[in-house]
Amino acid sequence: MVMGDLPVETQVLVLGAGPGGYAAAFRAADLGLEVTLVTDDPTPGGVCLLRGCIPSKALLSLAELKLASGEAAAMGMRFAEPEVDLGQVRQWRDGVVGKLTDGLVKLCERRGVQLIRGRGRFQGPNHLALEDSDYSSVDFEHAIIATGSRPVSPPGLGVRPEGRIMDSTGALALGDVPERLLVVGGGYVGLEMGTVYAVLGSRVTLVEMADRLLPGADTDLVRPLRRRLDELFDAIRLETRVTRAQEDDRGVAVTLEGGNGEERFDRVLVAVGRRPNTDDIGLTEAGVALDDQGLISVDEQRRTSQERIFAIGDAVGGVQLAHKAMHEGKVAAEAIAGRPAAFDPRAIPAVVYTDPQVAWCGLTEDDARSQGREVTVTRFPWRASGRALTTGSEDGLTKLIMDPETGRLLGAGMVGRGAEGLIAEAVLAVEMGALAEDLAFTIHPHPTLSETVGEAAELFGGSSTHLGRHKGAGG
Repeated sequence: MVMGDLPVETQVLVLGAGPGGYAAAFRAADLGLEVTLVTDDPTPGGVCLLRGCIPSKALLSLAELKLASGEAAAMGMRFAEPEVDLGQVRQWRDGVVGKLTDGLVKLCERRGVQLIRGRGRFQGPNHLALEDSDYSSVDFEHAIIATGSRPVSPPGLGVRPEGRIMDSTGALALGDVPERLLVVGGGYVGLEMGTVYAVLGSRVTLVEMADRLLPGADTDLVRPLRRRLDELFDAIRLETRVTRAQEDDRGVAVTLEGGNGEERFDRVLVAVGRRPNTDDIGLTEAGVALDDQGLISVDEQRRTSQERIFAIGDAVGGVQLAHKAMHEGKVAAEAIAGRPAAFDPRAIPAVVYTDPQVAWCGLTEDDARSQGREVTVTRFPWRASGRALTTGSEDGLTKLIMDPETGRLLGAGMVGRGAEGLIAEAVLAVEMGALAEDLAFTIHPHPTLSETVGEAAELFGGSSTHLGRHKGAGG
């Protein structure tokens, strides 16, 4: 343990420099507050930038290119089989991350945010002790906790940094491309990383305890992705769990529930969830209350049980998404600055960057059904979109979920290439309380995939330009 001998005093301490933490720090600084940002990583960025969102999307972009090169044959263009240089891929991935982390450091300097590297632990409601730092402690008037989360492993699936059983961090390191890879977990991490390794040449088997992939997304949005993954993966086994995994020099011997005895894999990727990083930062000493799951209890301003301490992101629960944490961070900063602010979104978008992509926001059809809520659902299949046909994306779908009486948009979902961008219009529409006719009479450029949003909205009125008459709710 190394401790400096320099104490720091600040108006606002932000503990954790992931997307939520640095967004909070930057907003607080923009509002004229003195801010200190503490991170135990070598650079700001957090899991998302250093070990998650950005490196995974870099690898998925390469996977998309390789898949597209194969699909081009149907359009009359043929490529030689792509060659993958893992060393150069890692170098390019690290270069992308490096550019972004360098940018964050410069933004800290430009805004006057003091960036401190070290591990922090609260020793009271306004005092943070530091380890492995050039500074000894930080005394603060307000604090924002943005410590994020870490992967969890089921019993018997212990992850070791140098082992064959790895978590998402190990998978993103891309040490090699195993001949056979078992992915445990059918959420977005498992599907995205399974796609990367399958495209790079691994024979991928995926197991999921639930009876479907991507719990949280509507079944009709997942269906085209499932068809694609059935082609990419060796096998997808639902309602299946790993009962035993034994690592040795030759690989990992795995026994699957309901399987045919022992199976061998070169590597295993465990992607079954995350737990909040709240258990070793001195929250009891700070007077900050936790719930039974180790999550920090907060109000709509993200204020904890300790009036001058706020918390955001994975540490407070809810959807574990960077953009949700960023928005919470800005709300907390606004509240500390004395401005009226509350975290009360109608729609938080979710995007799965597979091929095809899946995106959704607001009320899902499954949620409406479980709540016994009556809704009108319209679906526009991309086979009726000229732009989708030109890109080979005719399996895509755009769906809207609306109040049957008022036509107000409650939720939306898309599956297909470019869904990551299409969802933004729907998020804005839900937040603004837009009606189906607002979307239908918005002029969308032609030919684009964005037209599918307008045409899905037209169907609420009974017909759309490229589908004709609508046969009723859900069409």
